[in-house]
Amino acid sequence: MKKIIIVLLLVCTVFVFAQKRGGVLVFARGGDSVGLDPGRETDGESFYATVQVFDRLVDFQPGTSIIQPALAESWSASADGLEYTFRLRRGVEFHDRTRFNADAVVFTFERMFKESNPYYQHGPWNYFNSTIGDYLVSVEALDEYTVKFTLNDRLAPFVSILAMDFASIVSPTAVRKFGSEFFRNPVGTGPFVFVSWQKDSQIVFVRNSRYWREPAYVNRLILRVIPDATARLLALQKGEVDIIDFPSPEDIASIRRNNELELIQQEGFNIGYLAMNIEKEPFDNVLVRKAINHAINKDDLIKGVYGNSGIPAKNPMPPSLWSYNEDTPEYEYDPQRSRALLREAGYPNGFSSDIWAIPVVRPYMPNGRRAAEILQAQLREVNINVEIKTYDWGTYLDRVFEGEHGMAMLGWTGDYADPDNFLYTLLSEKAAEKPALNIAFWRNRAFNELILDAQKTSDRGERTALYEEAQEIFFEDAPWVPLAHSIVYAATRENVRGFRLYPTGERIFRDVWLD
Repeated sequence: MKKIIIVLLLVCTVFVFAQKRGGVLVFARGGDSVGLDPGRETDGESFYATVQVFDRLVDFQPGTSIIQPALAESWSASADGLEYTFRLRRGVEFHDRTRFNADAVVFTFERMFKESNPYYQHGPWNYFNSTIGDYLVSVEALDEYTVKFTLNDRLAPFVSILAMDFASIVSPTAVRKFGSEFFRNPVGTGPFVFVSWQKDSQIVFVRNSRYWREPAYVNRLILRVIPDATARLLALQKGEVDIIDFPSPEDIASIRRNNELELIQQEGFNIGYLAMNIEKEPFDNVLVRKAINHAINKDDLIKGVYGNSGIPAKNPMPPSLWSYNEDTPEYEYDPQRSRALLREAGYPNGFSSDIWAIPVVRPYMPNGRRAAEILQAQLREVNINVEIKTYDWGTYLDRVFEGEHGMAMLGWTGDYADPDNFLYTLLSEKAAEKPALNIAFWRNRAFNELILDAQKTSDRGERTALYEEAQEIFFEDAPWVPLAHSIVYAATRENVRGFRLYPTGERIFRDVWLD
């Protein structure tokens, strides 16, 4: 009798498992990827695609920012914190059927830092340079499945940094084959295999049946571009897509009421901001930067753009992150004070400039154009007249990274739960080198020394004190107007199972299935 029960249970398990398999999953988003080479891209839309194709040595436990093994089964650090040794997973293949091993790891990183590498020129390697570029001395294959990273100084968040998308392991064979066109022909070890990319329309993937983890449930995955939030919701309601990103704040209530849809939300691990280009007048004057901070009514901005999905920002990192400085003052909305500061700075009649509006929906900025219009109107009240500019997403990023703007809107979703990922990556002197992630081009020596010191100790208390002081310097020098932190939303059809939002902003589909 027991044998019969066991057999029946096994049969039921197999049946249920089989029921999860198959189908086409369609995810609708607001903008297209810029490219599909994880080492060279910097935007979330690109990483939505690359995370399906590539794996990293380490990644995050589902729905969290907790590090777990991935292509590396384990790792260890030397006592001085200058060497990290990773033991790699065996039996893993790239999509082109070549073998994953230590040489592939060495190749992946050497193309980002070794100028003698023939594929080095295909960067720029923004993330690499703004995270570990000043620290990495070498990457060596100790044997076929052991790799050693050597640093020139301690870097406390080093292992967490390797969970960032830029550290995805690429197929050396494919990079050699496609060269500078690898960003259109990605080959990794991930759960989905790239099929095709129709620019500004859709990217198609198929399930990797040989995946080293449990293979993905759906046969095909399509990332479809639908720029307008209302059109995305309509497509979801009609069953043309299965999941949509960033529904409009005005539609949240109606989604909740619809029994055929499910609303998914996650406290935003993000910051949306307005950066002032300090390399250009008059933003090189701290009084002007403070005047602009006092001119912005964040409550009205949030009401007009975020609805109930945003809270005002004051620091350059989210409140949920350890070492967030609660005691940092805020720039109160005070147009009179703003005008006084402009007079003191030598601009009694104000000035003219530009403000660049994000052209795609991002978790930290639901509607860039509307936000720019609100900011334009508020600045006009203190005689700062700004022209709104925008470009397609790839062009926008290229130009702000080169500093063509006066003021530009941008934002950040944390890649890992460490203040370093916000303060160093976005505001360090290193990050101000063009093409720059520090688009304020702010170089403050005292701030920079604090965040560098914080990288060199693993003591949480010491690091917290250093980061809190750094946030105070940020407030005093005012290179940004920190605008808002947002709640992140997605919506699905009621038959979608297993989809979750990650605090790091990734969209992972390998565990999603259609009921």
